[in-house]
Amino acid sequence: MGRRDPGDRLSSLDTPSMIVDLDIMEANIARMISLLAPTGVDIRPHLKTTKSPVLAAKLIQAGCKGGCVAKVSEAEVMVDSGIDDIFITCEIVGAPKVARLIELFKRAPRLRIVVDSVPCASAINAALEAAPIPGNPQLQTLIDVNVGQNRTGVAPGEPTLVLARSISALTHLKLIGVHGYEGHLQHVHSRDERKNHCRQAMTVLSQTADLLRANHFDIKTVTTGGTGTAEFCATSRGITEVQPGSFIFMDVDYRNAVGTYFSHSLTILSTVISKPEPRRVVIDAGLKSLTTDSGYSEPKGLPGISYVDNGDEHGSLSWANEGDCGLEVGDRIEMIPSHIDPTVNLHDFYCAHRKGVIEEIWPVATRGKVQ
Repeated sequence: MGRRDPGDRLSSLDTPSMIVDLDIMEANIARMISLLAPTGVDIRPHLKTTKSPVLAAKLIQAGCKGGCVAKVSEAEVMVDSGIDDIFITCEIVGAPKVARLIELFKRAPRLRIVVDSVPCASAINAALEAAPIPGNPQLQTLIDVNVGQNRTGVAPGEPTLVLARSISALTHLKLIGVHGYEGHLQHVHSRDERKNHCRQAMTVLSQTADLLRANHFDIKTVTTGGTGTAEFCATSRGITEVQPGSFIFMDVDYRNAVGTYFSHSLTILSTVISKPEPRRVVIDAGLKSLTTDSGYSEPKGLPGISYVDNGDEHGSLSWANEGDCGLEVGDRIEMIPSHIDPTVNLHDFYCAHRKGVIEEIWPVATRGKVQ
């Protein structure tokens, strides 16, 4: 197999391999910090993008606050690696998952969760009652509010207040805030439209927080946002925290929506393995290397050449213009993923390089952690 050690050059890697340009990645992190730090809003990156405690630590060192994950199994990996200021942004339902949450809370008292229903909150509270933790700490809880994505979340306003009153009767949960993710706005291409709709969603979220405070709930955290909206969320009234994730690597879908303020730092290195005709070649990166749920990936630095998958192991690059495409069997191609999060989930390791020399190898530690 191709070597994969610090000090090796990218040319020594077998393909497909997931590679990260450290200079570009570090610039992306610095840009996000410089963009949001003046607002005073906390940056809590969503780690479902990187799936890596190593990168979580780098983000915290750069000035971010803890991290978000989607699932309990992801949080377990982060806590095991010393990243214990974690917010789980998906509802935790079902006895097996709740049991794992309680065990995790014993090791990570700064853990945060969301709920959007009385059954969800009550089951977690009952599990804490049945398995008391020394000192009887309360689990920090936020109410998940639907701000327009129409996925999870209780309706804003009065329905959120009703749920807050129910949570206040649960002795092992501590209501600290509200969470509202406007995921439906992340990839709106018009900047003005994305900004205006985001402002509307933030108004709904902050007004709901105000309603809870007016009814004597101590709401300290109002958390929201993603890569496509973080700058608007952070400058909206009442928002205390944002959760961008994809900015660190970027992908085709986000670039098409929000532009090139952040650059593509992650690519999938592949090899041309066949040239059936002058204007088409086949590479060794198909559906097992690149996802297609958000459209097709793009070859880096090859304008006019488009990619389609040819099944699990193969992909085709086609040249629309007259004449030969200029690619030959054995050429190396870097593919820019169309959707970064699920593409990362297809790979075991990142090979992080600087100017073509590998500096670090990072395992994709939460790959497949869907529970």
